[in-house]
Amino acid sequence: MSRVNIAIIGGGLVGASLALALQAGAKARGWKIVLIEPFAPGDSYQPSYDARSTALSFGARQIYERLGLWQQINRRAEPILQIQVSDRGRFGAARLSALEEGVPALGYVVENAWLGQCLWQGLDRDIVTWRCPAEVTRMQALGDGYRLTLNDDTELECDLAVLADGGRSGLREQLGIGVRQREYNQSALIANISPSEAHCGQAFERFTDDGPMALLPLPDNRCALVWTRLGMDAQRLADLDERSFLRELQGVFGYRLGNLRQVGVRHLYPLKLIEAEEQVRPHLAVLGNAAHSLHPIAGQGFNLSLRDAHALAGALLTSLRIPGDFATLQAYHERQRLDQAMTVGFSDKVTRLFGSSQPLVGAGRNLGLLGLDLLPPAKRWFARQAMGLGTRPDV
Repeated sequence: MSRVNIAIIGGGLVGASLALALQAGAKARGWKIVLIEPFAPGDSYQPSYDARSTALSFGARQIYERLGLWQQINRRAEPILQIQVSDRGRFGAARLSALEEGVPALGYVVENAWLGQCLWQGLDRDIVTWRCPAEVTRMQALGDGYRLTLNDDTELECDLAVLADGGRSGLREQLGIGVRQREYNQSALIANISPSEAHCGQAFERFTDDGPMALLPLPDNRCALVWTRLGMDAQRLADLDERSFLRELQGVFGYRLGNLRQVGVRHLYPLKLIEAEEQVRPHLAVLGNAAHSLHPIAGQGFNLSLRDAHALAGALLTSLRIPGDFATLQAYHERQRLDQAMTVGFSDKVTRLFGSSQPLVGAGRNLGLLGLDLLPPAKRWFARQAMGLGTRPDV
């Protein structure tokens, strides 16, 4: 039976980012890392109008710069130069700009396929071995690590198992790790939109009594739409013909980008806040959506997971003990606790505050948006949260 130092279960954006953050230090220490992923990455990037995308914060850019990957990612990253936050039917609004914050961009929108391609190409196969396509079907805790059984009936032992297999992690359940959940009773409708006018790097957060909406800039003058509605209403919107859908979307969003001319394939995702009750055990770490799955409207989910992965890699590489040492993993989790609490709380409160149709709540958030635009300290705090810098006083 083969044995490695670190087994990363899930080679998506979070798992691949962790492998990339580890590989230089792993080479110096002679560590063996294996990345286990059920879906094989393509050999080349294929542009698609309907490609799903991720909003990277400015803090995420800084992490990828340290890993030597940002120059490649930036080839197809659309900068967010301004964010406009508004509440439909009310005069309160707030505007954040990269110029005011002294950064080249508040964030960037990158197609998942391109980001994944950059990550996979950045991995050194002499250090990070791929088992792909492959799935872990069983995990058995040992005194000095874990034994993993794969779907081809092969077995593998490791000093540290990193669970990064998504929000519906069957392995998390198999290990008896409970979750805390908050049902939002909403679904996110995701699609790409083409407006008649240039978006000029503007992102829009639009809040309505029926749920929040985000429109983010993409390359080729497309925009990524995240439209949150109650479950049945979201299904109704998904089933509309293109013309009817664009007419209804135009009525809610307005004409800030002219006429909305084209919509791609529409996808629906039920929304809930999920937090794992345990993120570390001896020889085990839980990352990504398996650790915490957030509402997408604030764009914080992947960025928090990337910071977790970067912090975990740093903790493992600075420790004098073997990967999987519980004290090291506890220290990592303690370090990330504040960041996670603030980010999860920020995302959840924004979701609930701007998803409420109660008149008094609506009036309060209208005044809040107006005050946010007029009070520089509050605006600065909000901008730093949006940029993924909220718990980093050094930046």
